[in-house]
Amino acid sequence: MSKFENFLDEKGRVKSWPSKHLLKIEVVKYIADKFEEGKEYSEKEVNDIIDKWHTYGDYFMIRRGMIDYKLLSRKRDGSKYWKEK
Repeated sequence: MSKFENFLDEKGRVKSWPSKHLLKIEVVKYIADKFEEGKEYSEKEVNDIIDKWHTYGDYFMIRRGMIDYKLLSRKRDGSKYWKEK
C-alpha cells in the first residue's frame, strides 16, 4: 500500500489533507482526474465534484491546490473552470 492510499477511505474518498508537500500533490492530482478534459464547469459544479471525493469538508483547499498546480484553470472572475491537458 502506498502512503497516498492511507489518505483514502473504503470508498476511495480523500479523508484528510496531508502535511507533506508531495502527498498534497497526489491528492489534488487524484481529484483532478475526476474532471473531464474539454468540459467547462461552474464553481458550484467544481465544488460538488470535490465534495464527492473527499470527506473533511474543505473543497476550497483542494480547488486552490488544483489551480496552483495547474491541473485546473479558471476564468479570472471564477465563473468557469476547466481541466488542463
